[in-house]
Amino acid sequence: MSQKIVITLLTDFGIEDGYVASLKGVILGLCPEAALVDISHSVPPQDVRAGAFLLSTVYRDFPKGTIHLAVVDPGVGTERRGLALQTGSYQFVGPDNGLFSLVIEGKQDLQAYSLENPVYWRPEVSNTFHGRDIFAPVAAHLACGVPIDLLGPSCTPIVADWVSPSKNETGLRGEVIYIDHFGNCITNVTAEHIEGFIDRKQCIVRVAQRMIPGISKTYAEAAEGEAGEVLALVGSSGHLEIAVNRGSAAKNLKIPVGEPIIIYKQQL
Repeated sequence: MSQKIVITLLTDFGIEDGYVASLKGVILGLCPEAALVDISHSVPPQDVRAGAFLLSTVYRDFPKGTIHLAVVDPGVGTERRGLALQTGSYQFVGPDNGLFSLVIEGKQDLQAYSLENPVYWRPEVSNTFHGRDIFAPVAAHLACGVPIDLLGPSCTPIVADWVSPSKNETGLRGEVIYIDHFGNCITNVTAEHIEGFIDRKQCIVRVAQRMIPGISKTYAEAAEGEAGEVLALVGSSGHLEIAVNRGSAAKNLKIPVGEPIIIYKQQL
């Protein structure tokens, strides 16, 4: 018995309307044996950074050969490209607007193609719904075995400037790129940026006019587990996040996406 090809879906479409169903209907019409898995359809509208973060945290958890269809596309209908990407054992389809930045950053085996071959699109393409008319059929054709290089010419995809923090002799400067369900404020600073450069116990994390001493290991570590205490830690995603023990950092500290964060190497 042949293994089903998994196609995941990540969008900002919500679930109240029929947009997600349209994607699934198009895919199953072309490749009925595909296994469809929803990552999330609750990405904040037009929030490319949030979509990029969510995709980066889960794509490796799927079987090799999985196709990840991601559509957070505020530039739909403009001259922005559509992309098909291959890196490692996974393929990705969606708009070229930075949505795949965290997936492709630093990848040496990346293959990227601009979606310019209409043979693999729907016959009629709406100016406002490329998810249904271009990206979904492309993902379905890939699942059915179409070689990725038939989809269009090779290209160099966009990597957004918010992907990595800046570094100098005093420490790191980054920003909040995602706020999760619990109100944890997740940044573009990763464990890899910290290790060997910053002492987690001796540093100071500054965000929203708060100075947080050190980087904790768990949510309960701050003030011996006292509820309401603010802390910084590296979460399960591998990213530094600002949290409030048993509370919401985003609400308590009024931290939005894009809020700057500075990690000083030593206490001031």
